[in-house]
Amino acid sequence: MSGAAPNIEAYLEMLSAERGAAVNTIEAYRRDLQDFAAFLQRRGTALAAADKTDISAYLAEASASGLKPASRARRLSAVRQLYKFLVAEGHVANDPTRGHAGPRKERALPKTLNVSEVDQLISAAARRAETATGSERMRAVRLHCLLEMLYATGMRVSELVSLPRAVLAGDARILTIKGKGGRERLVPLNASAIAALHRYLRLGTDNDDDVARTVATKWLFPSKSAQGHLTRQRFGQDLKDLAEEAGLDADGVSPHVLRHAFASHLLDRGADLRAVQQLLGHADISTTEIYTHVLEERLKKLVEEHHPLAKKP
Repeated sequence: MSGAAPNIEAYLEMLSAERGAAVNTIEAYRRDLQDFAAFLQRRGTALAAADKTDISAYLAEASASGLKPASRARRLSAVRQLYKFLVAEGHVANDPTRGHAGPRKERALPKTLNVSEVDQLISAAARRAETATGSERMRAVRLHCLLEMLYATGMRVSELVSLPRAVLAGDARILTIKGKGGRERLVPLNASAIAALHRYLRLGTDNDDDVARTVATKWLFPSKSAQGHLTRQRFGQDLKDLAEEAGLDADGVSPHVLRHAFASHLLDRGADLRAVQQLLGHADISTTEIYTHVLEERLKKLVEEHHPLAKKP
């Protein structure tokens, strides 16, 4: 590593003097570059003589050692910046990192709820709608309606709360949703969502609360907000309050989690991936495919927890 050390130190000095890099940043670069230099030394290769195969071998070793993709990407970036500096200074003729793509970052699996948890949430909303009185009754019935519609359609929360009243024109069993990029799609309502919606609309004609005056506004879910309709933040908070009431972890419940649950539960029951893509309004099917990984993880966990041989060495 002694032959590489001067080049590495020259690069680190440049980071400090010309780019004003922080001490911690420089030390992080030093650790990564020293690790790379030690790898080359084990292979009997000088820093200036390294080629693409050396870079590939280094990344393969890092992967085999269990280093996470983000850490491998960081190390490759450090090595790439070093060679960029060495080429510019004339210390090496070619950059061996050119053409090497960093490892793909692991995509975080979306949080979701199982069917039983969604049932708990909807049941709590239905009970609240039955027992609430006065102005609270309208809010309770509205929340039940929102929840039923969200789980029935998988709409984005922004699409749901900003639904125009005109969306009810035509077949009441199907809504035309305008999503991202102005793209329109059709989403069906199930019987439970239709019943909850009709109940909400009936209240809207005979309740004196401003929130209830759905007939006098273009919005399906009007409010006193600047937008004129219920905000996603208000709905999100109402949903967390309902989750606590239902005995669920409020931190794990949000409108977006219900959208994830909608997609996961459909695929779990054999729905076609393309159909789910259309219902969710995804432009690219690769976005929808993340839910297949959710199911894979669930099945893996099921086997690990319940198979009699899973925990045996």
